[in-house]
Amino acid sequence: MKITEEQVLSALRTVDDPDLKKDLVSLNMIENIIIRDQSIAFTVVLTTPACPLKEKIKSDCIKAIKKSLGEDLLITINMTSNVNTTRSQAINVLPSVKNIICIASGKGGVGKSTIAVNLAVELANQGAKVGLIDADIHGPSIPTMLGIKGKKPAVREIKGKNYILPYEINENLKVLSIGLLVDERQAIVWRGAMVTSAIKQFITDCIWGQLDYLFIDMPPGTGDVHLTMVQTVPVTGAIIVTTPQEIALADARKALSMFRMPSINVPIIGVIENMAYFTPAELPENKYYIFGNGGGKALADEYEVPFLGQIPLIQAIREGGDGGFPITMMEKNLANAAFEDIAQNAAREISIRNANNPPTEKVEILA
Repeated sequence: MKITEEQVLSALRTVDDPDLKKDLVSLNMIENIIIRDQSIAFTVVLTTPACPLKEKIKSDCIKAIKKSLGEDLLITINMTSNVNTTRSQAINVLPSVKNIICIASGKGGVGKSTIAVNLAVELANQGAKVGLIDADIHGPSIPTMLGIKGKKPAVREIKGKNYILPYEINENLKVLSIGLLVDERQAIVWRGAMVTSAIKQFITDCIWGQLDYLFIDMPPGTGDVHLTMVQTVPVTGAIIVTTPQEIALADARKALSMFRMPSINVPIIGVIENMAYFTPAELPENKYYIFGNGGGKALADEYEVPFLGQIPLIQAIREGGDGGFPITMMEKNLANAAFEDIAQNAAREISIRNANNPPTEKVEILA
């Protein structure tokens, strides 16, 4: 009996996306079905290239088809991705950017920029188109961490107006920082209005092109830059970075609460705990909880938001940041394995947020 496309789709309707809780056919994740005798080939379009469950989805598809249509079938599945979004291309600001994610902490010194850089690099490694804005005008560190100090972004004139082109690390990663526009030894002594104006230019006067994720490395605190960001563009969500000790958690709570204010209402993608434990290179199985144990997970539980994972306190992470070669650009090890897990978890939660929640509204007026 000849197998039909409808029979294949019928079998695949029994396979759910584990995160979105709907079947792959209803989610329009099945494409390009080709049937030849006893062989079936098709494409599964995931909602992110960093999907941590792609092998499970692939295995479930094979099991469902063989159960329904025959165990002797030869099944070939191509796994690709199209990052989902709630942002419409009809909007005026960054119409080709699918997700805008603020990375915040409320407090300096918790490694927020380290998280932002490595999260961006890891998702780019996995095939996503990623942008990274260093919004810490007074203390830009991303040029140092990415080894691009002294590099200058290009400028393009379009209809009499100059636009900045972000610096391209590679084909999947673009970066913009005030540290690329001024001498690194020059202090940025600007009042709030100048800072917010610069942030707006990074968004409205910069040609970012098509991006799956644009990460904004926010400055410490809950002030002008944060308000400017949510007033300039609808933010998909925020990731909160903390360390385990109570003094960091107290400020992380403030950052998380700010995004949850009714007048701002930005979804929380999750919490990341940095410097969670110390692991010496000579004792890779040992964990020493120098700053306390479990603070980030407790914070996520307290606010009922996802816990994206822990980053250990490892010398190589610091050396990579200081040397301009992030740990996620190095060969696989304990530290970049942790970043790989967190990047996948973050991408997963962004996909769930987009599937289940309405678009974030831009803040028009904030008293």
